[in-house]
Amino acid sequence: MRKYRLALITLLIITLGFVAACGNGGGNSKGGKSGSEKKLKLGHIFPADSVKDQAAEKFADMIEEKTNGEIVISVYPASQLGGDEVMAQDISRGTLDMSFINQGSLAGLDPLLDFHYLPYIVTNYEEADELYFGDGIIPTLMEEVLLEHNMVTLGLFENEFRGVSNSKKAISTVEDLDGLTLRVPGSKAIYGFFENAGVQAEVMPFDELYMGLQQGTVDGQDNGLLLTYDSNFHEVNSYYTLLNHVYATGSIVINDELFDELTEEQQEIFKEVGKEVEEWQVKKNREEVETYIEKMEAEGVEFTELTDEQIQEFQEFGVNQWDEYTDLYGEDRINELREEVEALN
Repeated sequence: MRKYRLALITLLIITLGFVAACGNGGGNSKGGKSGSEKKLKLGHIFPADSVKDQAAEKFADMIEEKTNGEIVISVYPASQLGGDEVMAQDISRGTLDMSFINQGSLAGLDPLLDFHYLPYIVTNYEEADELYFGDGIIPTLMEEVLLEHNMVTLGLFENEFRGVSNSKKAISTVEDLDGLTLRVPGSKAIYGFFENAGVQAEVMPFDELYMGLQQGTVDGQDNGLLLTYDSNFHEVNSYYTLLNHVYATGSIVINDELFDELTEEQQEIFKEVGKEVEEWQVKKNREEVETYIEKMEAEGVEFTELTDEQIQEFQEFGVNQWDEYTDLYGEDRINELREEVEALN
């Protein structure tokens, strides 16, 4: 009996030692952590390995590094967690942690989130840097409205200037748009711009767009050059015009309750990383544009870059529509934006 008890005690000691060893050194967590790290999910609509996806992965890596593995973020690209509208709703109610979100696609959540989609606010990067970043009416309004919907803004990212691809014809004048059927985001301003030009504008979720173009449900679509190419829309649209009708940014956001649960040190890390990734992504995004023009032309797309005179014609057509949106965005906001635009000249 005594030998039996000693054997039992020995077996128990070995078992406890094995469990302790697994807890301290084993498992699937990164860096040999005990599995107590906070695990977050970050979703976005952009294709895997696009500049935006690279920025999201960079954000995740930097957070893990700067928090010494206390916070681990998994990135889900290409609408794996839904489109912008779905992800925004999920973050707002706390069922998704984070996103690189296109606030301009969230007019259904709040119409003010596409205020910066008014046509031809800016036509070049120098103007965009002044009005879309910093403390002007556009970035301030975006941050305030997102916070009202339980999203804290950690930084911005550049979506790029928007253009139009289609399968019918080259576009170089406002009149060329007449008669086309184009998919547009859920933005009143973009919808109105194209509708006033004679386009049959169709709102369609981004993750359904390739099939819509392929099946001819729509002739074309309104998006930036990089997103158009990375999403393979050039495979079914043989014309692309860089209209520059809208410059767009997106926001790096986190659920507000989750953010409040972080320590002060962690909150500062998230903000610092957000700004660092913002600067990196904007620079990288702009470097890619010329390369993507070459890629698109090499694959048979007829690329049209408008002259200054052609841009001016489109700009006059677009800016003249601003007063149509005073009831939607507020006369005071539009007037403040006009003052900022005039101050650039």
